[in-house]
Amino acid sequence: MGKAKVYFTKEITPQAMVRMYEAMGVELPGKVAVKLHSGEVGNQNFLRPDFMKPAVDRVKGTIVECNTAYEGARNTTKAHKETMKLHGWTEIAQVDILDEDGELELAIPDGQKIQKNFVGDHIRNYDSMLVLSHFKGHPMGGFGGALKNISIGLASSHGKAYIHGVGDTSNFWNSDHDSFLESMADASKSILELFGDKIVFVNVMKNMSVDCDCCAVAEDPAMGDIGILSSRDPVALDQACLDLVYASDDPGRDHLLERIESRNGVHTVEAAAKLGIGSREYELVEI
Repeated sequence: MGKAKVYFTKEITPQAMVRMYEAMGVELPGKVAVKLHSGEVGNQNFLRPDFMKPAVDRVKGTIVECNTAYEGARNTTKAHKETMKLHGWTEIAQVDILDEDGELELAIPDGQKIQKNFVGDHIRNYDSMLVLSHFKGHPMGGFGGALKNISIGLASSHGKAYIHGVGDTSNFWNSDHDSFLESMADASKSILELFGDKIVFVNVMKNMSVDCDCCAVAEDPAMGDIGILSSRDPVALDQACLDLVYASDDPGRDHLLERIESRNGVHTVEAAAKLGIGSREYELVEI
């Protein structure tokens, strides 16, 4: 694959979110799902509805999420809807919990670790998808970006356990770590095949805690904000974000890198590139 274009701006505003979508030169057709992170109750770092609203409005999108597979305020549809309301998402757009009525099985015949993925059944109701990801650290994945948002993020509650357990839901927390990361890459492939060229990605490098927005108790960020990036290629996009962290001279950079490296976070990107769903080679275009 050739070099992908990754667009970058240092401006972190709601208006810049719209510009970064438009920079890709794509108009998403039909009914548009907007995948973002609802934020666990108690988390202080997740990106707020007022920041996301202009981008959601730009595509006339419906906000979509899936239930979690662990205890918390988002592990049932009822609790998740209450969290979405509490956090203000229902005030800016329609919200759809994709696995409210069950799940859809997607085949991954050439998956490295898993050959099927279980996503929220409502995903079949959408023609295209805008993926708005908060780039930050993660307790298990090392970092969370576009690839994690469409793999774990779009998996049903059962599907999340399936990916984490590398096909064995009873082995949720104890599976081989690199195999878990490869399973995330496998799941990402099924989503990209489902939507084809009708899915695009925006990553926001802001509030970059070592912890995910899924953590009710999360560390405050140690390093400063960097910017917003967008691409049609989620592999290139996540790689560009990692490269910007490495290139930063921020004194808090090493704290975030320790989290990423100790969990071998780059391996998700490596595995996704090996599957052929994107390229780690990219051209960074500053807006």
